[in-house]
Amino acid sequence: MEQNAREEILGKLKRALRIDAPSIPDMPPLSELALNREEMIARFIEELVLQEAVVHRVKDTSEVPEKLAEIAASEGLKRVIASTDDVIAPLDLPSWGKEHGITVHVPQDFPDRNSFKDAVFDEVQAGITGADYAVAESGTLVIVHDTNQPRLISLAPILHIALVPATRMVPTYEQAVEEVYADMKNIPSHVTFTTGPSMTADIKATPFKGMHGPRRLIAVLIG
Repeated sequence: MEQNAREEILGKLKRALRIDAPSIPDMPPLSELALNREEMIARFIEELVLQEAVVHRVKDTSEVPEKLAEIAASEGLKRVIASTDDVIAPLDLPSWGKEHGITVHVPQDFPDRNSFKDAVFDEVQAGITGADYAVAESGTLVIVHDTNQPRLISLAPILHIALVPATRMVPTYEQAVEEVYADMKNIPSHVTFTTGPSMTADIKATPFKGMHGPRRLIAVLIG
């Protein structure tokens, strides 16, 4: 009797597998896909400001040091840590820092992980990173992590300053994900999607910013 019941169940499962699944209609085209570059930038700024971030814009890379100096002065920064990704490295921020009385650490300064963790959590006032992509539809920064872009620089200090080349603006999350994972032979170990300062609603479902991670986010759009 048990054998018959088993065969009956298996027979139903096999027959079910032969039934053609209903087709899923294509999604209508997203309006964000029709945005030009300036429209994407405007949407990105609007969405990010809604999340209580601060956004600056500079003409090109040559204006970045001066803008960073303005930000450092207004925030009272004296000790920061910077990544060495392809946006940040050409700026030589340690030399920039010496000119402005600011100590700028980079990951390679630390002999081990513990000293690096102590610095990002307890010793620096801000973390400065580049961004790999910026998502217009939500005001989201996409940061791909590797040895030159450690996760904690953008996640541990109370202030995160992100430098964002305007050429890396994409309209939607989907396009950002496609770009990040385009080369399946070189999949990144971690990718961070950041939309404004850190926020949680774990306590009584009440949104609260700055519970963990950066309490403030400043983005500098380049170009």
